[in-house]
This record gives sequence, C-alpha cells and structure tokens, in this order.
Amino acid sequence: MTRTITVGLDGSPASVAAADWAAREAQLRDLPLRLVTAWQWQPPVYAPPAALGVPVPPRDLQHAGAQRLLDETRKRVAERRPGLLIDTDEISGLPVPALLKAAEDAELLVLGSRGLSRTAGFLLGSVSLPVLASCRRPVVLVRAAGQGGKEDRPEPSAPGLSAATDHRDVVLGLDLHKPDDAVIDFAFDAASRRAARLRIVHGWTLPPYTYGGDLMPGLNDRTAAQVRRELADVLRPWQEKYPAVEVSAQATVGGAGGHLIDASYDAALVVVGRRVRRAAVGVHIGPVTQALLHHAGAPVAVISHD
Repeated sequence: MTRTITVGLDGSPASVAAADWAAREAQLRDLPLRLVTAWQWQPPVYAPPAALGVPVPPRDLQHAGAQRLLDETRKRVAERRPGLLIDTDEISGLPVPALLKAAEDAELLVLGSRGLSRTAGFLLGSVSLPVLASCRRPVVLVRAAGQGGKEDRPEPSAPGLSAATDHRDVVLGLDLHKPDDAVIDFAFDAASRRAARLRIVHGWTLPPYTYGGDLMPGLNDRTAAQVRRELADVLRPWQEKYPAVEVSAQATVGGAGGHLIDASYDAALVVVGRRVRRAAVGVHIGPVTQALLHHAGAPVAVISHD
C-alpha cells in the first residue's frame, strides 16, 4: 500500500495551516495527500457555566459538517497544488483514536497546533498532545499563520513555483548519548528534499565538579573537544549518504531546548526525537520536546523511537 501524507482537520485556522504544509510536503515526497476528520462530536473539556449541559449536535449535522470541511479543504488545496493526488476520509469516532488509526498507513501525520505568541507558543490541546505521545509514525505540528513564527513567511505554493525553493535551515536536535537513526535520517532527508542546510544542535553538560571554580584547568576545553569529535563521528555516515546536504553542527553547553527554540525562528522545520515510554499512566514526550513545542517558531517534526 502506498503511504500518504495524512493531515487531521478540525476546521480551525491551525488545521488549515497544517493542510497547506502537508500538501507541500506531499509534493516534496511525491506522495498522495490524505485529508481526514473525525466527525463524532467531542464535548468541551471545561465545565459550562451554571453546570448547564452542552447539547450534542445531531449525527446528520455532524456528518454534513465533516463532509463540508473535507470538500472545502480539498478544493482549496487543489487550487494551490494542481496535480496533487488528494484523498479524503471521514472517520466515525473520537478524534484521538481516529487520528492514531489514520496514522498507521501514513508516511507522516500532520496536525495543527494553536499558537498564541512567541512567548506563549503552541497550545497543545486535548487532541494533539495524546496523539503525539502515542503515535508511532512521525508527527508534524504546524502553527496557524499570524502567530509570530517564521513559518508565516510566504511559501512557494502558487502554481508554477517549485515546492523546493524555500532554503531556510532544517534544524535537528541531536542526543549524542543515544542517537537514533530514524531521527537523523528524517532530518537529513528533509534538508535534502528542500535543498536546505541542516543545522544540528546538541546540548552537553559540564561535569558537576567543574562548577564554582577552576579545579581542573583545561578540562572544559578537553571535554568540548571530545563532544565535537563524537558529534563528527555520529554524523559522518549520514554526510556520506547525503553528500549534497550542507551540515552545520553546534555543540552547546547546557540543555538543547533553548538553543533549538532560538534556531526555530529562522528554520523551515525542526526535528526532534521522542523516546517511546510504556508508562501505565500519563503522557510523556520529554522535556526538550515539550519546551520546543510550546515555544517553537517553525513546524516541529517529532519522530518516535525505541
């Protein structure tokens, strides 16, 4: 079965932005675009005033609204991306399980995430966060236009313009302690398809006994040099696989989250990994990914791995 670029729609401005991003990605990968929506109504997570119940829309209205959303989005995308193969699918069910099911046959799943501002950042809601935390396929979160991120910059979406003319960096947050091939390959591939530079950020921590004094002169310099060598060793086979990709590697002292957020404001895409955790309760995506998703200024791709 041919995989698709699948995007979840809910009618929000963020999901419109997600559909536009997914359509461009489908062209870059020469894959069909699949538009999906779950039309079983989900009540709001907050308590209504005066404890009044929220009326449930009739099923026929839910169904009609879902079909209208798919038809309008398909028409809009087709006008902007002539020649792109587009499929639509209404899924009866609640959004989280429906999107996880739809992602099983996807090359990647694209979701909208409401951006508040450069300070407040992404608002991970009751759908996007549990989907992100449970999905085994790559998930990309896209902010709506006008939220202060660099993704608001016009993209080559009009007919006649190449889908690969945006040369902003692809940024990869790399964990040198447990580098994962799927995460690294996704980032190199994304940069290659965009003819963009790959900027790699790795954060490392000084030994605890070096803080508060120079007890071991030169240790910090030697540690930094060792980190740079390890980074070069990890990247070497990938640079051989993708020789056309220009790589800029950055090893920074301290956590990588803040550096990734800064880099995101002039990036086309930020790529991070999410280690699969089989905890009995709770949602776990990791502190760096959590911080990045709240404050990033570009679409964020989260790649799950063991």
